[in-house]
Amino acid sequence: MFSRRSLLAAGAAGLILSSAAQAQETVKIGMILPMTGPFASTGRQIEAAAKLYIAQHGDRVAGKKIQLLVQDDGGVADQTKRIAQEMIVNQKVAVLTGFGLTPLAFAVAPLATQAKVPTIVMAAATSSITEKSPYILRTSFTLPQAAVPLADWAAKEGIKTVVTVVADYGPGIDAETAFKNRFGAAGGQVTESIRVPVANPDFAPFLQRVKDAKPNAVFVFVPSGVGSAFMKQFKERGLAEAGIKLIGTGDVTDDDILNSMGDVALGTITTHHYSAAHDSPENKAFVTAFKAANKDMRPNFMAAGGYDGIALIYQALKATNGATGGDALLAAMKTAKWESPRGPVAIDPQTRELVQNIYLREVKSVGGELYNVEFGKAEAVKDPAKSPAN
Repeated sequence: MFSRRSLLAAGAAGLILSSAAQAQETVKIGMILPMTGPFASTGRQIEAAAKLYIAQHGDRVAGKKIQLLVQDDGGVADQTKRIAQEMIVNQKVAVLTGFGLTPLAFAVAPLATQAKVPTIVMAAATSSITEKSPYILRTSFTLPQAAVPLADWAAKEGIKTVVTVVADYGPGIDAETAFKNRFGAAGGQVTESIRVPVANPDFAPFLQRVKDAKPNAVFVFVPSGVGSAFMKQFKERGLAEAGIKLIGTGDVTDDDILNSMGDVALGTITTHHYSAAHDSPENKAFVTAFKAANKDMRPNFMAAGGYDGIALIYQALKATNGATGGDALLAAMKTAKWESPRGPVAIDPQTRELVQNIYLREVKSVGGELYNVEFGKAEAVKDPAKSPAN
């Protein structure tokens, strides 16, 4: 006969074994995003897209259950680092994802390297991020990817002089440098380079400087969500009436806020990797499902980064047959390619950047709403900052 004590001990041991087995069968994805503060729209878009992908494709891959853990860093790098450390050490996440701004991705890079945890940047776009850790990959884009095709277009369109206006941090400096170098090589001239504060920017005095300089065009980069303020002051300063064309990377005409900008946005030319108006069966299905799941909210390029980040994880888990070791997952991710709502994409195994089409777009009114309507593309663009010959 078994004693009551031995039965209790056996039961406890069984519970421990069951818990351990369950833990081994669960793949935890740690997602760190700015869900509050000035960049909350970035977090909202990425989280919604990630959850949509899981809802569409199921929460089991290669026999493993997927668990998405989302935490808010408020856009503060110290918070990002603290959350990432807790997720790695205590929650045993297999992958880290998210990262709405460059400083937040930088903060996590040493932890990713030390813990050998694949880390997928879904938003931040400074080119050098992937160089900070061999475990960082990206499913968003880099600013040079977007800026170089726009410089090519501007030169071909006969634009001779440009003033650049960019947010004064990594992505803005990347955009300014890439555009200026490419435009200059094509015979154009950047007559002035203006950098504006990231926090609470007042564009009016800077736009007055642009107006006074009388260039053919102004090239702009501002973070996602800031475009409305820029457009408002662009109109108030009368730059369009002065004959100054507005061009920029697609952040300025972010789909999430484009309708709120009004007619001033019409005719703006941008280059970017994703538009809600992208004409493909995959994107039409994505936009319809995203709106249905999120009270008619339109997906923007941040949503594309979140959706594709989860797609990358799923594909890697299938390739490893559910193995979650950091090096095995990383190796599988580095050879991944798939058809995204934005078009065909692939991870460049040398740089761990996303190779993708960059589209020329013009803001137009379609069915009473404003959209970034594509009219051309540069195919399979690698990060020019790492591939000068591209």
